[in-house]
Amino acid sequence: MIIDKILLDDLSAKAKASPRLRCNLDLRNSPEDNSQRMLNALEPGTVMPIHRHLGSSETCVCVRGHF
Repeated sequence: MIIDKILLDDLSAKAKASPRLRCNLDLRNSPEDNSQRMLNALEPGTVMPIHRHLGSSETCVCVRGHF
């Protein structure tokens, strides 16, 4: 999979149309893959509560836009 402008624009459009103003794309190789690899589109106004995952770590990388 290539993450390009078209893919990011599509994901952003879906996020804007969502009541929660966010959308994600599953990047796992299969449903049996227990990792949590996903590409998230978070639009201005979405609520992201502070949280943590016990027993695993979470890394966020901003591909486009800003936090």
